[in-house]
Amino acid sequence: MVVEGAAPLVADGVTKRYGRVVALSDVSLSIAAGSLTALVGPNAAGKSTLIKTFLGFERPNAGSVSVAGVDPIADRAGALGHIPQTPALYRELTVADHLDLAARLRPGFDRPAAVERLSALGIPARSRGSELSGGQQAQLTLAVALGTGADILLLDEPLASLDPLARHEFLVLLADIARHRQATVLLSSHIVGELASVCDRLVILGVGRVLYEGLVADALANHRVNDDLEAADRIAVFPGPDGTLHALTRTGDGRPPTLDEIVLGYLAAGRAPSGTDLGWGT
Repeated sequence: MVVEGAAPLVADGVTKRYGRVVALSDVSLSIAAGSLTALVGPNAAGKSTLIKTFLGFERPNAGSVSVAGVDPIADRAGALGHIPQTPALYRELTVADHLDLAARLRPGFDRPAAVERLSALGIPARSRGSELSGGQQAQLTLAVALGTGADILLLDEPLASLDPLARHEFLVLLADIARHRQATVLLSSHIVGELASVCDRLVILGVGRVLYEGLVADALANHRVNDDLEAADRIAVFPGPDGTLHALTRTGDGRPPTLDEIVLGYLAAGRAPSGTDLGWGT
């Protein structure tokens, strides 16, 4: 079931706890239709938990999520494609076997398109899951997800184990398919630099909270990196690669930032403030 005109992915005040650990804290966001959104943040920021709530695998303690206007827990039959953090492949099945299985489970699966993509990447049809490299596993998982024809794709850290060439090929294919199909893509990653060229929207998640949400172009245009660490409009101070401190600001005479620097600045701003009791005692 899909509600006509509903935003593809909406979180409204979502809080998720695991015992005393708060994985998500009052998270609200709306992912625009047809967008390719980067969901970035460090490990344990809550990225995977948020994706699992959209999949209906986790129930929020407070708030709600909707996928194309419906509750994913009540209706998991929506048009969703998912790539988990660790490719869910069968070690003894060949690449061709995986495509056959997908075709049996999803009647609308486009096997010829998946074969064409994998063949172009030089992935042998008779290779078993256990014989594929990390990049090949990710490409096979992507081909299966895209072959479903899903209008919404949720990708949980698919770049983490890929080498630079494999990451580049993965992102180029993803961007090309998403934009030609007008699919809505939420791509979780902590590898930021390569996302600026393919993603049009950015969500920065830190310690379970949304620290920034908006267009990548706006983020790059509306921030500066400033050497004045006391600038009145600073968002946060963060160290550069050489250890030199910089301030991320909203205006000023500084230079334009990279996407990495914007993320570093907001993550620094989102850390527990000095003096917060973290339970370590004295």
